[in-house]
Amino acid sequence: MIDIKLIRENRDLVKENIKKKFQDEKLPLVDEIYELDIKFREAKQEADNMRALKNSKSAEIGTLMREGKKDEANKVKEEIAEYGDKIAALEVKEEELQKDIKDKMMVIPNIIDDTVPIGEDDTHNVEVEKFGEPVVPEYEIPYHADIIERLAGLDKEAAGRTSGQGFYYLLGDIARLHEAMIAYARDFMIEKGFTYAIPPFMIHADVVTGVMSFPEMQAMMYKIEGEDLYLIGTSEHSMIGKFKDQIVKEAELPITMTSYSPCFRKEGGSHGLEERGLYRVHQFEKQEMIVICKPEDSMEWYNKMWSYTVEFFRNLDIPVRTLECCSGDLADLKVKSCDVEAWSPRQKKYFEVGSCSTLGDAQARRLGIRTKGEDGTYYVHTLNNTVVATPRGLIALLENNYNEDGSVNIPKALQPYMGGKTKIEVK
Repeated sequence: MIDIKLIRENRDLVKENIKKKFQDEKLPLVDEIYELDIKFREAKQEADNMRALKNSKSAEIGTLMREGKKDEANKVKEEIAEYGDKIAALEVKEEELQKDIKDKMMVIPNIIDDTVPIGEDDTHNVEVEKFGEPVVPEYEIPYHADIIERLAGLDKEAAGRTSGQGFYYLLGDIARLHEAMIAYARDFMIEKGFTYAIPPFMIHADVVTGVMSFPEMQAMMYKIEGEDLYLIGTSEHSMIGKFKDQIVKEAELPITMTSYSPCFRKEGGSHGLEERGLYRVHQFEKQEMIVICKPEDSMEWYNKMWSYTVEFFRNLDIPVRTLECCSGDLADLKVKSCDVEAWSPRQKKYFEVGSCSTLGDAQARRLGIRTKGEDGTYYVHTLNNTVVATPRGLIALLENNYNEDGSVNIPKALQPYMGGKTKIEVK
């Protein structure tokens, strides 16, 4: 959510930003909010004036009573009662206007960074840099589900019986490799100075709407029937929510945390080959990182965070690239975002394995996360980034470490988590 001052002082900037995000249907909202804000401030000023008048009149009563002017004092009391009724009506009006303004403000997209490329959808995302040489071996790389099945590591049929499509059982060395990636990601981030956390896996609706837009929430989140609880789609949700309505000590900034969680997503529209495998599933595990910092430090942290994900995947012998997300591909709360994509030697192209975003103070405004400095209290900036989400990370590892005989090499960084194993053999 943007600062209402932007609409008061620079509506053209807000409208131009909406156009850059190709959301022209939201343009009328800017003027609507502007007019509602005027009415709100007028009602508030009138109520404040009425309260001051009421207080002034109240002071007269004692004087009149001491002077024996009881009738005059009673008339003043009647006036005060009328003021009270008018103040109550104005307070109701204020509340209604404030709610209407907030509902509309929640729909206005955040102001994107000047460096964000302009484009309507993800086809206009821009490659920034490649890390590692993408290799296509002379032998064929099978589909990842087939690789795992040959290694006796996957049972989707049984998962279909227990849970339906989009779920899976990982078994044996593959299950162990999956968890090795998560464990290594945890230790990798701890070495970077991040505090490790395991957060709640369910959160209240007001936290969900604090960290993401309503359309995203509807598309992604699973609601717990009969309760004010949602299953998290990423631990960023509960990690940022941890600081809801808090004034963080400025001396403690930046707060850097890395969190493990299972993640649950509806993933509507998955079909075909992806549905048979593990690329698009309803349940997965992830190691995440979040940063809460001063506004002037957020872009520096943004660049650090995506570079950590690149380093992590390169340590697993996986070539990656960074892709700058264009304006139309940015979620409404984001200021700037980039995807980290891993090389797929089977598909001979890159695919997304992580995403890094800075959201400015949008989440902090929605959730009331502030800090207090020499110049007063202000909203912090929040950032989030994927260290690794698996099984997508597992798919990249398997394809890039696959041998012609069907075995898979275990990268050196993961071998300590695999009991010293260097390879998973076909069974």
